[in-house]
Amino acid sequence: MTATGAKTKRVRAPIEEIEPFEAAEEIEGDVVLIDTREPHEFEEARIAGGKLVPPGLLGDEIAAAAPDKSARTILYCRSGSRSAKAAEQMQALGYEDVASMAGGILAWQEQGLPVIATEGMTPEQRDRYSRHTMLPEVGVEGQLKLLDAKVLLVGAGGLGAPAALYLAAAGIGRLGLVDDDVVDASNLQRQVIHNTERIGRPKTESARLTVEALNPDVDVVEHRTRLDASNILEILEGYDVIVDGADNFPTRYLLNDASVRLRKPVVSASILSFDGQISTFVPFEGPCYRCLYPTPPPAELAPSCSANGVLGVMAGTMGLLQANDALKLVLGIGEPLIGRLLLFEALGTRFTELKVRRDPECPTCGENAPEVAPEDLGKFPDYELFCAG
Repeated sequence: MTATGAKTKRVRAPIEEIEPFEAAEEIEGDVVLIDTREPHEFEEARIAGGKLVPPGLLGDEIAAAAPDKSARTILYCRSGSRSAKAAEQMQALGYEDVASMAGGILAWQEQGLPVIATEGMTPEQRDRYSRHTMLPEVGVEGQLKLLDAKVLLVGAGGLGAPAALYLAAAGIGRLGLVDDDVVDASNLQRQVIHNTERIGRPKTESARLTVEALNPDVDVVEHRTRLDASNILEILEGYDVIVDGADNFPTRYLLNDASVRLRKPVVSASILSFDGQISTFVPFEGPCYRCLYPTPPPAELAPSCSANGVLGVMAGTMGLLQANDALKLVLGIGEPLIGRLLLFEALGTRFTELKVRRDPECPTCGENAPEVAPEDLGKFPDYELFCAG
């Protein structure tokens, strides 16, 4: 107390900052090294010997990580900001010899100092997918699943365009594109993966160029053809998940039969005018496309977009929902639209969900469906004739 009775304010010493090369020299000795980042950052890359104490848990966990308050303690984070604040907290808790590493682990790596990094991901990938890996449901393990996944897009048009962009951005390792059409000016109102300069070029080529510019991690495989009975099994066999953006019923029924025979999940969507729908078909876990539509609707009830028109943004809405379900299937998280048909009406901005059950009498996946012999796997009904009525 002073003569006037006022309390003397204790002034703390300023936080000591040291350069990464200085920290590296000290770490070789008897020093406590504290990593003040979040768990997902620690998992991606860390300095050997560092003990993880996330910022929000410092008050509860620092005593266990650094029991001796007189010991030399160095803190680091991503860029130096969080570790400086943590050092201030530790000073307030009575720690006597605390320093924050300037520039954090980024500066450490820039100076060529070693880190323990996640196997399977490069430093560039750790940075590119950092917003994924910080999600507990994804993490580094999930991102590695995405980088190893193979997704086939049936159609590089309205639905395939937005789905391809976001699957590529997510880091899907192999993206297959099936389409035998070329880019037309009328496509550009909704098929955002193409541009004016590519009018007249194959859609698979145009989509590949866009994807490669977006994410060089993605291996794009062009299947510049139309799916038919002669090629569908060979094409589908190389992929884990199928995203169905076909624009005709014969292809949808053929794809359904082939995917059930190969036990490949299909995320299927369609759009027309201001309406869209989407469901995910996982063979024998839920209904198949044939359970939902035992027979195709008459032509007058299902006109094409070229005949009836479509709001361009509908393609984006439904294509992104397809990408969302495909990612959940790859990661094994959430609730894919298995046994659920989601309807979207754009003018009212309304979603409606309908339950869909497996049909025990379904000729494709029902309990009494005929078993297909191995030598007959490539034989399919004539769906052009079937859909013609």
